[in-house]
Amino acid sequence: MKIVGLMSGTSADGIDSALVDVRGKGHHPKIRLLGFETFSYPVGVQKRILHAALSGTVDEICHLNFYLGELFSDAVLRLLRKNGYEPNKVRLIGSHGQTVHHLSKGIPEGKRTIASTLQIGEPSVIAERTGITTVADFRPRDMAAGGEGAPLAPLFHQTLLGHSKKTRLVVNVGGISNVTFLPSGTKEEDVLAFDVGPGNMLLDGYIGFCSHGKKRMDKNGTLARKGQVNSKLLGWLTRHPFLRQRPPKSCGRETFGLPYLEKLIQKAKTLHLSHSDILATLTVFSVYGIASCLQWLPQKGRGLQEVIVGGGGVMNRTFMLYLRKIFSPLPVQTYEDYGFHSRAVEAMAFAFLAFLTHEGIPNNLPSVTGAKRRVIMGKIVKGSPFK
Repeated sequence: MKIVGLMSGTSADGIDSALVDVRGKGHHPKIRLLGFETFSYPVGVQKRILHAALSGTVDEICHLNFYLGELFSDAVLRLLRKNGYEPNKVRLIGSHGQTVHHLSKGIPEGKRTIASTLQIGEPSVIAERTGITTVADFRPRDMAAGGEGAPLAPLFHQTLLGHSKKTRLVVNVGGISNVTFLPSGTKEEDVLAFDVGPGNMLLDGYIGFCSHGKKRMDKNGTLARKGQVNSKLLGWLTRHPFLRQRPPKSCGRETFGLPYLEKLIQKAKTLHLSHSDILATLTVFSVYGIASCLQWLPQKGRGLQEVIVGGGGVMNRTFMLYLRKIFSPLPVQTYEDYGFHSRAVEAMAFAFLAFLTHEGIPNNLPSVTGAKRRVIMGKIVKGSPFK
């Protein structure tokens, strides 16, 4: 069957849209990418999403939920047109949605502690506009079963990159970075994965601050490469308690968003650092967070043979340079080295998860999220194919 996967990450910089062909049944079908596009949000929408994520009013979030549903629908239809497919040839859409808040550790309510999460991008709108059955809202079911609700892509990483003889670490660098540990001969119950800290989030946030909103990223890491890493600022950053928290663990803008960025900027001002020095230090901090995962792996990662990197972070040459240095002599490669598209894999993962939901197959990994049992994630909104 043909399935479209949709992903908008913590950076909220656009909608990644992947059209895949899925052949076979069960947990390990063959998946082939037919087309991929990233559609940027209209001007101002990213800013509105980021505002809503930390201080949005109920009416703002209510409105954005349906507006993003329209934008996700547009992304699907534009992707299909670009690749020559009619909507009636597509069986499913798997939509991650846009996370606006993720409280995985929970808030006490009497004798209970209530963990919660909220993704917007209304799937009813997507199903209505496209006519395609839409599976969305994956995280809540895992959290209802006692899990963190994240990360969710590791089951797909295992299907895509699990190897009978090689032990691999898969690194996804989006707004937040996460890792997936795939021991050789991987069984699903052996997969370990968790968020490790900020990927692009602080870098993009700081470049927006120092350019007064004129730039969204340090393209290719050009400014960071001109700077010097400041040991005092790096020491302050690496003392963040999230890095010492044992898995399962997940984080988002609540942990490393604007309030933390403002504290970071104040700290950097006391050290009288240039913008390039701050960006260089933040780049190393992101890399340090990834490398810190080794302390939580079996035998502290001894036996690891390959590191495979995907996500938008692979476009940052300075980031990749530091990452290769910290993991040396292990080879650090990208998804492209294995025949995959770095930006497409996360969107493909939600097409895969939607397929499993459709087939009635559990699609969470308790070894990753900490859930008490396997469950079928995702809410299904039936489509109505147009005549």
